[in-house]
Amino acid sequence: MLFRLAYLSREGSPLVAAAYLNAIGTAVPGHDIHQAFIGWARAQIADERQGAVFDRMAKRAAINHRWSVLPPTAIGGSPVDPGGFYDVVGVPGTAVRMDRYAQAAPVLGRAAIDDLADRGDIAGITHFVVASCTGFVAPGIDQIIARQLGLAPSVERLLIGFMGCYAAVAAIRTARHIVRSEPDARVLVLCVELSTLHLQQTDAIEPLLAMLQFGDGAAAALVTGKPGGFVLGQPFATTLPDSEALIRWDVTDSGFAMHLSGEVPGRIAAGLADPEFARAATGGRAPAEIDGWAVHAGGRSILDAVENALAIDPAKLLASRQVLADYGNMSSATLMFALANLIDGPKITDGVALAFGPGLAAEGFGFRHAP
Repeated sequence: MLFRLAYLSREGSPLVAAAYLNAIGTAVPGHDIHQAFIGWARAQIADERQGAVFDRMAKRAAINHRWSVLPPTAIGGSPVDPGGFYDVVGVPGTAVRMDRYAQAAPVLGRAAIDDLADRGDIAGITHFVVASCTGFVAPGIDQIIARQLGLAPSVERLLIGFMGCYAAVAAIRTARHIVRSEPDARVLVLCVELSTLHLQQTDAIEPLLAMLQFGDGAAAALVTGKPGGFVLGQPFATTLPDSEALIRWDVTDSGFAMHLSGEVPGRIAAGLADPEFARAATGGRAPAEIDGWAVHAGGRSILDAVENALAIDPAKLLASRQVLADYGNMSSATLMFALANLIDGPKITDGVALAFGPGLAAEGFGFRHAP
């Protein structure tokens, strides 16, 4: 079955409690940089044939907006314009980028938590799980935000770093484990990513296209043992063999350099075609029986690969495609945005959340609306 919500041990111990994702809050910055970054990237390509390929791929990306914590210039320009963040000799160093992360990540994270608080009571938090792969600071943003929220010093914190786009699965899965072992726990989960801090200077078309997928965003969720929202079902995970070079996130002296191979969609499709993984992801059901899909919107071609490999009704991926169109790929926050699009929608009786990231790994969990 897709949902293993409770079980009895061989010794007859009490039932394990169910865990519920009660509500989700989201936030993006106010600066839309998508078209400006496309113009900047196109200007890096001198070869006209390559430029034509870039133009075609950028138009097919199915992204309308991407948002950045980097502010407009004094005259309203973008971060790549004169006077902007990237208007320096060479490119900004990693220290400068991390300083901006330390300033902006807690602000954006708080905005998502404030949105969550507008959707339900978040008092009495016992655990705080934070996922982020786009920056480092110590004390961590978990401590910074916990202090700003006035959380008790006894709150147990966990910071999940550098896992990439599937870190939301790890964060929600951890919250589920906590609540199932401590039924009175109230777990605040936060994913916050500032991908636009890591633009790289290059004239190579593949990394330029990869960079034009990413935007900034944050999402917060409350996971408890109190019925409401989504019941969280069984997690699943796999790592595709011989794929570790396909997605990389390298720390360099000029920020974090993303490598996203064009082979990724094809490898994902091949992995999803494996019957054993498909059974794990769907709880043994045929994909057509799953009435709710929250798929990490890593790019149009990735969503296409999932849709085609599992023969999913295109209408069932509209929530994920809308996230891609409105925000781009926000790394770990992206899956949470897709779940947010579904949680207040029509009743889901069998859902699957699925995300991909470095490894190449695929991870997810089952979910359904609570009775």
